[in-house]
Amino acid sequence: MFFLTYMLSELRRRKGRTLLTALGLALGIGVVVTVGALSTGLDRAQAKVLAPLTGVGTDLSVTRPIRFGSNGPAGLSTGERQQLQKENGGARFGLQNLGKPGSHFSQDNFVSASQLSFPQSEVAKIRRLKGVKSAAGALTLTSLHIEGTVPKQTDQPQTRQQFGPGQGGRPNNIDANARTITGIDRSRSAIAPVTPSQIVSGHYVQATDQAVLNLAYARRNNIKLGSTIKIAGKTFHVVGFARMPIGGQASDIYVDLTTLQKLSDRVGRVNTIQVRATSSKQVAALAASIKKTFTGSSVTTAQDLADRVSGSLVDAKNLTNKLGLALEIVGLVAAFLIASLLTLSSVTKRVRELGTLKAIGWRQRLVVRQVTGESLMQGLLGGALGVVIGIGGAAAIMALSPTLKATVAQAASQGPRLIGPFGQGAVTPGSTTVDLSAPVSLGLLALAVGLAVLGGLLSGAVGGLRAARLRPADALRHID
Repeated sequence: MFFLTYMLSELRRRKGRTLLTALGLALGIGVVVTVGALSTGLDRAQAKVLAPLTGVGTDLSVTRPIRFGSNGPAGLSTGERQQLQKENGGARFGLQNLGKPGSHFSQDNFVSASQLSFPQSEVAKIRRLKGVKSAAGALTLTSLHIEGTVPKQTDQPQTRQQFGPGQGGRPNNIDANARTITGIDRSRSAIAPVTPSQIVSGHYVQATDQAVLNLAYARRNNIKLGSTIKIAGKTFHVVGFARMPIGGQASDIYVDLTTLQKLSDRVGRVNTIQVRATSSKQVAALAASIKKTFTGSSVTTAQDLADRVSGSLVDAKNLTNKLGLALEIVGLVAAFLIASLLTLSSVTKRVRELGTLKAIGWRQRLVVRQVTGESLMQGLLGGALGVVIGIGGAAAIMALSPTLKATVAQAASQGPRLIGPFGQGAVTPGSTTVDLSAPVSLGLLALAVGLAVLGGLLSGAVGGLRAARLRPADALRHID
């Protein structure tokens, strides 16, 4: 108790020096708290942008991409080439066999120009791999819808014309448009290309004759909730609209997987598998395992998507990671150095006092403990002041409420790409804004106080070593 009382009395007797030492530590600690809060805010902002696109870092997407060489699709087996020809061979349309001249016709042909479909049994194989929490298959296709009036059969070249991808224009009395359609596994909606959380109006697909539309697509085509649309002659009731995040799913229409497989003559086949790992630590090993199990597959992880996010949000995050860490280090080193120098100066000015204590019987360790204890208390005071300064800096950031921009770029690919990293028809490039916050957590405050105490201990150790070298005789020669 005597030592504690003595320490407090000495600190009160030297208020100016005590406050100056504590303030030096406080400035360094304040920088740590403010930068730490800013970094946390940037992490949360980035997570907010990526949250609709990933399963918190545990999502993977598996596809079988078609790589095009100078002679067409490359790296495909004979069976795969035949399958590709079977599925996409009907993408060109002749006009002779559509019906009687003057009659109305409507056709839907399904193509997938850059993704090879594969047996749905691959989903079950991946589901059995170690580290897989869940897996679901999906089928994304482009539906080429042709509708109009069968022209009269004449010798004009246009009536014998074929049109489709790469086939030029179409007759004026025939309308052709393309729309992307994704078949989803309704039993595993949490990792489907469109999830229930993305529904902004209506509800999720619950039956084979229901469809969810991309909100942007519905607005462009003036389609209302409760309307009906036709796909390959089948009528679907529009039961919901979904808003797609940037970089996320971009198909126009979402229907039941089995239904789309039948309509497109791809029964039992999918071209995307969404996979959720048991933990983020399993992702890398799981991706390698999938590639080994599924020959020719391409695995895209949530991190691949995160790497495509750019803009002021990412710039600020990178700046904080690099410059922020440097500021923290410089601030702490400066604070510790100031505290140590002030402690040394204090010990030098107390030569007579400390030497007298030794002369009356204080052991060396007691003198060192006295100096170190005083520095520790200064560290605690500096930590408290630093917390106040840091919270004030974080509050200033919150008051300014800066807005940052995040942009997701189109993924680079060879040739046209119809399926994006997480099953979507095409990756949605675009930008979004997010408000920056600077939350101060209890863990951050505890770290700040701990650093302040460490600074006090270091300065106390420096001062203690100086005090330990004092001799009682010095007290008689020194005039304070």
